[in-house]
Amino acid sequence: MPRPFTPKIITANDLLEGDVIYYTADNSWTREMSQAELIEDEAEAQLRLIEAEKDALRVVGIYLTDAKAGANGPEPTHFREDFRRTGPSNYRHGKQEAAANV
Repeated sequence: MPRPFTPKIITANDLLEGDVIYYTADNSWTREMSQAELIEDEAEAQLRLIEAEKDALRVVGIYLTDAKAGANGPEPTHFREDFRRTGPSNYRHGKQEAAANV
């Protein structure tokens, strides 16, 4: 018996800057996971992935990943995606440095 569908978001990396980015409901990309479109239907997820793949000149490594609804938008359900959105943990820089200064 197949597993039930888990809500998804679409993620990739910006081709020029390398940042983790997320696909939004208005067919654009954002660096904030909380602004990503949470897709709750399997067929719709596949169609949205096809739409996102049209941006291949701007993004690389496009894929669907599990997510859940949170108070401020989608949140990761797996540590890998949580790690990707905050960046490397070997020293403070980039996103981690900005978060430390808030």
